[in-house]
Amino acid sequence: MNSRLKSGVKNLCSRLGIPLVGFAPADRYDHPPFTPWVPEEFRPDAIFPGTKTVIVIGIPVSLPALETAPSIWYLEEYRTVNALLDAGTHRIATFLNERGFASVAIPRDGYGSVSILKEKPVAFFSHRHAAYLAGLGNFGINNVILTRKYGPRVRFASIFTTAKIPPDPVIDEPLCIECMQCVKICPVNALPGVDYPKDLTDKRACATRSEELAKRYAAPCGFCIKVCPIGEDRTLFAREKTGIYDETDPRHEKLHRAWAHVRKFGVR
Repeated sequence: MNSRLKSGVKNLCSRLGIPLVGFAPADRYDHPPFTPWVPEEFRPDAIFPGTKTVIVIGIPVSLPALETAPSIWYLEEYRTVNALLDAGTHRIATFLNERGFASVAIPRDGYGSVSILKEKPVAFFSHRHAAYLAGLGNFGINNVILTRKYGPRVRFASIFTTAKIPPDPVIDEPLCIECMQCVKICPVNALPGVDYPKDLTDKRACATRSEELAKRYAAPCGFCIKVCPIGEDRTLFAREKTGIYDETDPRHEKLHRAWAHVRKFGVR
């Protein structure tokens, strides 16, 4: 195991402003922690034979920008994070390649458009499962990864490498408190709730809404992740009480006016 290489990757992430990075051995996929699990053809060694370690990076989306969704502000925030993720994985893969370890960057999305997701609601690789195995968080009711620092308000991308790097431990203690706020706020009822398997999330309904918002330049949706009470970012932005998202509550009128202002501009 190359501990020195791990330190080098972490230092590079720090220089690039990437706050979350985790490491998982590729063979961790061969020991399913729950069911249903990632099919063999979706695993790292099947996609890039010879993969020994999966490195996962995470960059948060800004909670205040997210709160205005659907809006042009959140769309641009989302695009910026995506660009930073793709640039980051390429920098890390190059760093490893230059040191003699064959490595490839996996794009943060594995589909051409949300319209395609309606017919094929699966990407060729799941960064969510990779982030879980790399110890960055675990799954919530909304079927996305919750992290201690940012809750579910993080996007991930991965690097496959032939280097054997010391792994990080999986977070076993559930971060989701099953408050059901994500289920209640979903505008298309895509989340089945606590009594059903998370894989029953209606991905097509979610993709259809995203497609409609994209036509207005107001995608993605983001509702289920903005209301999640988990994450230290809520304290940073003084958003500990998620009741602020009830836009009929006059006690938070100033916030609601601000969000309404942003939503009026830059979209159809």
